[in-house]
Amino acid sequence: MSDRTACCIAGGGPAGMMLGFLLARAGVEVLVLEKHQDFFRDFRGDTIHPSTLEVMYELGLLEDFLRQPHQELSEIQAHFGDRVFHLADLSQLHSRCKFIALMTQWDFLNFLSRHAQAFPQFRLRMQSEVTDLLLEGDRVVGVKAITPDGPLEVRAELVVAADGRSSTVRERAGLEVIDLGAPIDVLWFRVSKKAGDPPQAFGFVSAGQFMVLIDRADYWQCAYVIRKGSFEERRQRGLQAFREDVGRCAPFLADRVDEITQWDDAKLLSVKVDHLRKWYRDGLLCIGDSAHAMSPVGEVGINLAIQDAVATANLLASKLLSHTLRVSDLKAVQDRRERPAHQTQRLQVFIHKHVLQAVFNSTETISPPFLLNLPEKFRKLRVIPARIIGIGFRPEHISLR
Repeated sequence: MSDRTACCIAGGGPAGMMLGFLLARAGVEVLVLEKHQDFFRDFRGDTIHPSTLEVMYELGLLEDFLRQPHQELSEIQAHFGDRVFHLADLSQLHSRCKFIALMTQWDFLNFLSRHAQAFPQFRLRMQSEVTDLLLEGDRVVGVKAITPDGPLEVRAELVVAADGRSSTVRERAGLEVIDLGAPIDVLWFRVSKKAGDPPQAFGFVSAGQFMVLIDRADYWQCAYVIRKGSFEERRQRGLQAFREDVGRCAPFLADRVDEITQWDDAKLLSVKVDHLRKWYRDGLLCIGDSAHAMSPVGEVGINLAIQDAVATANLLASKLLSHTLRVSDLKAVQDRRERPAHQTQRLQVFIHKHVLQAVFNSTETISPPFLLNLPEKFRKLRVIPARIIGIGFRPEHISLR
């Protein structure tokens, strides 16, 4: 089988779906290839930050978006043993939405898909996994994919890799990856919520342990942080020992840790923090985690991916419509988005080294580092981490009308 389009996007995650929507909205023919049969992937840090909510407003979608099932987080707290520290207050932000929306990723992606399909220029093929690139000399002119109906070749003026931290497309393109290292992995699981649970709970720190809880209305989605490569050691210690660790880290969960009935209930996320030296080559551009894999620290990955998509559409839509796309236009995307991605990664690596490593090495609950202590003492300072987490270093805005 063969197909043709102006822009072929590999990956139907937040970056791919938002870019597909924006390009189709601008009149560009776009085909998104998503390897899964649906968007249902549990155990993700599905936080939609004020920067993304502002984009939804600019698109005229915010009211409809907020009608989707979600919870709202306006303050970020960390529990260090029995003490609660207030780290970030999003209500101080100068933004339209002064909260983080906690929405499952499948609801978010289904929302984008529904609105994108209102444009005749947008097409989405599920169960279509990109496996290789089509080349003419050094130029990328399309992709090869596997579908339920057999092999598929798609020719396109531009291929966009939005297929995540283990991107097949960037690997086939031979782009150099710079690994910053990540000393952590994460175990994702869920436990039920009960009346009387802490409101808007977020981070929990105890001796040698750190865990984040995301409110899912009737259950907690839990991200239990472990040392890189230590999962097998934990398995050997046994499931009951893991349950007891969870109960010690967040004591109010101790009466329901038996809901973790088997190791398959805890999904391992192998954390990567890396970025491409060059995000592009002739005919190809990488965005989102394909260009810069983020740590779950701050839960900012989705929102950086959305910002990449907005910048890409702003810079490239007119070039695709006029068939004047050049390599220098792809470089312009990297030039605009590389700095905020690197600034965020540097901050994440700092927290890995100076907060999480201290937690792992502790035999008793540590006190917050000096910089985390300041927002607790001085309320006005809580807007600084709120700005970094909620808005980011270079928020993008819709320039296409």
